[in-house]
Amino acid sequence: MNELDFALDVKAIGEDGEIEGLAVGYGNMDHGGDIVLPGAITASVAGRKSLPMLLFHDHKRPVGVWTEFKEIGEGLLVKGRFDDTQDGREAKVRARNGSLGGLSMGFKTIKHRFEGKARHLLEVALHEISLVTIPMNDRTRVLSVKDILDSGGVPTVRQFENFLRDAGGFSKSTAAQFASACKPHLRGEPEAKANDDLREFLNGLRG
Repeated sequence: MNELDFALDVKAIGEDGEIEGLAVGYGNMDHGGDIVLPGAITASVAGRKSLPMLLFHDHKRPVGVWTEFKEIGEGLLVKGRFDDTQDGREAKVRARNGSLGGLSMGFKTIKHRFEGKARHLLEVALHEISLVTIPMNDRTRVLSVKDILDSGGVPTVRQFENFLRDAGGFSKSTAAQFASACKPHLRGEPEAKANDDLREFLNGLRG
């Protein structure tokens, strides 16, 4: 699963736990080089009644539910409500005081095209929208692997593990096991076939 981050443009957070804001911005490039084009999420939200509201893309930490979705000129306007749970109440407070400064959509790429180094997202399947801080380190890790692939290289074991967690949606333990199993490929043994196979796999994860 891919992730795409935006500054949290909150329109309102009510005392009753309701939240409204712009979840997806059209035409803006994220730090990984992705651009969401108008219409990319239309099919995914058509007729949708709800979508999980998570904290930091952690499926074990749901903090609410998004219940309304409206495409406007700027992007996707969403409305939802926080759960009356410890995590939900904490997320509401942190969103109001600004310590949760971003929204991040978890999605699967359906269609895309490249223009230079920018990946234009033509259609995506939206899985969840998370409240996050601005995860600059995570973005940098994904970007570093994208740059390596674009230059024709192969990432290190650690870079590959981070990429699996950030862009592939794998857990820490699963990513570590997978990266360890791929050591011969990452080290180029045998170089030509291993590198080609691994690059094909990585590009598949990118959507």
